[in-house]
Amino acid sequence: MSPFQQMWAPWRMDFLQAPKEKGCFMCRIAGEPARDAENYVVKRDGTCLLLLNRYPYNGGHLLVAPLRHVASLGELEEAELLGMMRFAQLGERLLRRVSKPDAFNFGINQGAAAGAGLKDHLHLHIVPRWNGDMNFLPVFSGVRVVPQALDELHAALVAALAEEEAGA
Repeated sequence: MSPFQQMWAPWRMDFLQAPKEKGCFMCRIAGEPARDAENYVVKRDGTCLLLLNRYPYNGGHLLVAPLRHVASLGELEEAELLGMMRFAQLGERLLRRVSKPDAFNFGINQGAAAGAGLKDHLHLHIVPRWNGDMNFLPVFSGVRVVPQALDELHAALVAALAEEEAGA
């Protein structure tokens, strides 16, 4: 018997093998409110989106983005900037309620040289963290384990949002 166990993360192959989408996927999602559940949008308003990252760094990885296609913080209008921060707060509250992380990383990678995979549409990452969540897998094998399906997590976040908006 081998001392190694197999771990499956089949959703990663979709990302690796899929043809790259022409245009900006964030703008496509912003323009498709009827497909919010399919696109894992948790909430939208007149300025911003809060959505799950389809290819997360960690379970519960959320993105906050303005609806408008802008590449930098300096291009944001005041309402968009405020909207992004309000959605960052909301994302933190919902993740605390649903996933109970020990901490968070919040970050903006502005431009390709800074590591932005989507370099022309500004977005903020909200990455929940747990004590001990970084184990040997990323170091030795380049593997991350995301323990919860996106559909399940999206449903839990939307339910938590409904409870919050109802005052529960």
